[in-house]
Amino acid sequence: MNERIRSKEVRLIDENGQNHGVVETSKALKMAYDADLDLVLVSPNQEPPVAKILNYGKYRYELEKRAKEAKKKQHTVEVKEVKIRYKIDTHDYQVRVKNIQKFISQGNKVKIVVMLRGREMQHANLAFDLANRFIADLKDEPIAIEKKPMLEGRNVTLYLAPQ
Repeated sequence: MNERIRSKEVRLIDENGQNHGVVETSKALKMAYDADLDLVLVSPNQEPPVAKILNYGKYRYELEKRAKEAKKKQHTVEVKEVKIRYKIDTHDYQVRVKNIQKFISQGNKVKIVVMLRGREMQHANLAFDLANRFIADLKDEPIAIEKKPMLEGRNVTLYLAPQ
């Protein structure tokens, strides 16, 4: 490791995990050199800093491995989009409701977009009714309404999230 230990004393832990208390940095470096290992600052913000005698390459490998494991277990919340028209058939509507339930159960947010084209803009109230129908049909599910139905350009959008 290229970084120098700047403090005069360190709290030393050897390769076996034994605590040696506060030791001069030069003595700790000599002990590490004799063991053919590295002296690594484990927590540099303490007074005196904590240093450990260990194999630095192996230490870095373990840190990277732990970071990968933590990242693997993370669940990223995605926003799933369901696009429909306000003239939707009943079966298609039921399929969309099932998809929304599946997305919510997976922990994802859902954006419902009711698209309006051309003269359909005059019937925006029907699109709002459809969005409110989704809310009514999904009231038994553990769903939070993030954004109420609102007109965004030519679309009525509604955002749902798991509770």
